[in-house]
Amino acid sequence: MIICMDVGNTNIKYGLFDIDKLIMSFRVATDPKKTSDEYGGQLLSILNNNGISADSINGGIISSVVPQLDYTLERMCLLYLKFKPMMLAPGLKTGLNLKVDNAKEVGADRVLNNVAALLKYKAPLIIVDFGTATTFNVINEKNEFIGGVISPGIKGSLDSLVNGTAKLPRVEIEKPETVIGKNTVTNMQSGIFYGFAGLVEYIIKRIKRELKCDGITTVATGGFAEIIANEISSIDYVDKLLTLNGLKYLYDLNASEA
Repeated sequence: MIICMDVGNTNIKYGLFDIDKLIMSFRVATDPKKTSDEYGGQLLSILNNNGISADSINGGIISSVVPQLDYTLERMCLLYLKFKPMMLAPGLKTGLNLKVDNAKEVGADRVLNNVAALLKYKAPLIIVDFGTATTFNVINEKNEFIGGVISPGIKGSLDSLVNGTAKLPRVEIEKPETVIGKNTVTNMQSGIFYGFAGLVEYIIKRIKRELKCDGITTVATGGFAEIIANEISSIDYVDKLLTLNGLKYLYDLNASEA
């Protein structure tokens, strides 16, 4: 069994694969202050609650955009799972052709989304990831990653709105019945939901115009993918397991090379 860990700024997503089948996935909050023992105890508790023995996991891979946690999670694997995990870092084979100014600047999460999308969907592609940031990855008809867009995330924008004002309350991120809100809560929900739907739709429209090619497929992933995608006709697929599937593919690719 293989464990895949996608470390984001807000959550760590875990996936357990038995051969090519995802048998379990879950999320825990990202906390750079936690120790390897705290993460290890948390992981063992979740595994035990689902009837999975840590001894059945014999390999793993980590993708991280939080460098402070790289050593912590690597040590957790050594102490609690008895193996050293692969790390998605320069030198790990991905098969992705990066046609950008500086390939080292491309985040591990974006590399994973691109690799996984190319395995499942036909290029040209636009991959929209609704994470802590909202990212747009663009892959041309030659299967090359040519760049994209990074914009604020939905939750972070709401946090900024609440924390930067004295009277606005914290609200649930959900679609209100109408764009015109009748109270403070629905006013805020309308601004966040329809505002981001409009942002995403317009950026996709501009990307398609610049690519100047037909048959562009748009794939959405991340925590808020479904709620926003249902409002936007330009998103073709919602694939919330894109990153974990990309990690499993890279593990198999590099394990076979080793």
